[in-house]
Amino acid sequence: MTDFAALLPPLRQLARQAGAAILDVYGSDFSVAAKADASPVTEADLRSEQIILAGLRQLTPDIPVISEEAAAAGHLVTAPGRCFWLVDPLDGTKEFVKRNGEFTVNIGLVVDGVPIVGIIFAPVPDRLFAACPSSATAEDGGSPPRPISCRKAPADGLIILSSRSHREPERFESFIRDFRVAEIRHSGSSLKFALIAAGEGDLYPRLGRTMEWDTAAGHAILRAAGGTITLVDGSPLIYGKPGFENPPIVAWGQPTIFAASSTAAGKG
Repeated sequence: MTDFAALLPPLRQLARQAGAAILDVYGSDFSVAAKADASPVTEADLRSEQIILAGLRQLTPDIPVISEEAAAAGHLVTAPGRCFWLVDPLDGTKEFVKRNGEFTVNIGLVVDGVPIVGIIFAPVPDRLFAACPSSATAEDGGSPPRPISCRKAPADGLIILSSRSHREPERFESFIRDFRVAEIRHSGSSLKFALIAAGEGDLYPRLGRTMEWDTAAGHAILRAAGGTITLVDGSPLIYGKPGFENPPIVAWGQPTIFAASSTAAGKG
């Protein structure tokens, strides 16, 4: 498969369909269950996943799909090959349960260990971000896609993004202490990756546990917008790892931010 751009229109539609199902549950008196790792799951997670899995089977029947809720239920593809989808049908379930609107639908395509295509849809603010190689776009409130790119590091300091529900305060403060910081903003879900891609933030250290389906879509969007995600020592984040678990990571804007911060990046 080489025409990755052709995947974006059906993926946008699929993400919006999943988002509509999520909002149906969001507006109801839903219940919350706990998975084996004690993380929450709701009917919205499951409905969204059903829609996305069915859509991807139709769109790319020969490409395996690794999805968070299927993995939690024990249906994990252990050897997906060189090309596979990574799906988080509702990223930020804790934010969903809190009803703060900071949750997303994540769909990412990995080829040879690298995220190539990504969709992030935030249903409540109606913001959709999409990317294939060399093209990253955003849609606000259903507007036509507009190109986005990471911004250069501002002279007055960086906007640093922080997880709202998964913070590692001591490690976070240690990591950012050598940066010139203009503001720290807290929010939930993978939307933080998209905000950096859109030039609305500069740096996001995620020093706790994540899974590949949490990061693949955002990583693809960041790469296409001129940014990246690395390990804390600056080495590449590779996909298809055993168990699909990530070590601590950092999302960066333009290379000037990363290059000027190699000392800080090595603090881990």
